[in-house]
Amino acid sequence: MKVDVVLGLQWGDEGKGKIVDVLANSYPVIARFQGGPNAGHSLHFEGKKFVLHTVPSGVFRKNAVNIIGNGVVIDPIIFKEECLEIEATGVPVRERVVISKKAHLILPTHRILDAASEAAKGKSKIGSTLKGIGPTYMDKTGRNGLRVGDVLTADFADRFLTLKNKHLATLAQFDYEFNAEEKESEWMEAIEYLKTFNLVDGEYVANKYLTDNKKILAEGAQGTMLDVDFGSYPFVTSSSTTCAGVCTGLGVAPTKIGKVYGIFKAYCTRVGSGPFPTELNDETGEELRKKGFEFGATTGRPRRTGWLDLPALKYAIMLDGVTELIMMKADVLDTFETIKVATGYKVDGVETDQVPYDTYAEIEPIYKEFKGWNRDLSQITREEELPFEFMNYVRFIEKELNVPISVISLGPDRVQTIFRNEE
Repeated sequence: MKVDVVLGLQWGDEGKGKIVDVLANSYPVIARFQGGPNAGHSLHFEGKKFVLHTVPSGVFRKNAVNIIGNGVVIDPIIFKEECLEIEATGVPVRERVVISKKAHLILPTHRILDAASEAAKGKSKIGSTLKGIGPTYMDKTGRNGLRVGDVLTADFADRFLTLKNKHLATLAQFDYEFNAEEKESEWMEAIEYLKTFNLVDGEYVANKYLTDNKKILAEGAQGTMLDVDFGSYPFVTSSSTTCAGVCTGLGVAPTKIGKVYGIFKAYCTRVGSGPFPTELNDETGEELRKKGFEFGATTGRPRRTGWLDLPALKYAIMLDGVTELIMMKADVLDTFETIKVATGYKVDGVETDQVPYDTYAEIEPIYKEFKGWNRDLSQITREEELPFEFMNYVRFIEKELNVPISVISLGPDRVQTIFRNEE
């Protein structure tokens, strides 16, 4: 059996949570493989909305096991709050979620370090969510981190203090006021809550499910263009958001990867700083923001908006080995008379179809225009009912990307989803 993967192909916020929730009905195991509480996966069903930050998006499916993999970083306070909210709806979270002992813990001082570092950068800040993600991954790669399995050791308090003191020594270099003890007791209480979950050797658990012919759906956070290696560095996240991250984030071999679902919006958005070639700083961009409710699920920050960027999508598809595409939020474009798609760039005056290495290069998008469909798509349930102008847009994208669009989402609810190939 294989691990199928759901990935965002843009700068995050593509709608991965909804799709994982929809697909979860066909998978006995759902797994998060990277990222942390900087993720915000929104799910809508039965007239309710849920935003998940650490818990995998299959938690609302009765028969699904949800694995938080070793590649994830966990803030115990945020995790506890999230789980209690879910439990309040009657969902038995602790029966459905298992946590890898090798996942790393976000300490209160990680968050302080994040804020101090971002403040020191001034105008060159990267747009961090200030959740302590970056400093936690730095401790992981620096071999200083605390892991979930450490909470079961007799000297956990000493290990915590050692890492905290290391952070305090670093913070002494910043001109930044903080209270290191402010969240510490709450954090320790949340650790006790965390210990009530099934803490497992995640790599063995995942591979045992595959051996037992139970397929896994791996759920990514953020998006490919925010990958620490291949994104618009340094305006990126601190983990591997590409398909390769599944292997290191869950402990499965590359040969175990099956389908790769690449999710993209019918337009583009980005939160925080960094290049955005098709960004619209005008009334059209504002209209996209309002119609798409483009505000961060985690931070509430307004998202930057722009037209679809095909060179960036081709780049992401190449990196991830995407086998099927899923188009999100096409209904947001319902009222636009003209819709544009970037088919290439002019980089410092030279035409190219490749994403440039230089994050600070002058990029001018080359656009192709399409006639809008001027029809409400949100109530359509069958592909045959979709307007010609919209399907012309879809088929052009498929041809350019050379990957089929198998799912079209026309609204936030589970039921507002068209599967083009029922198999």
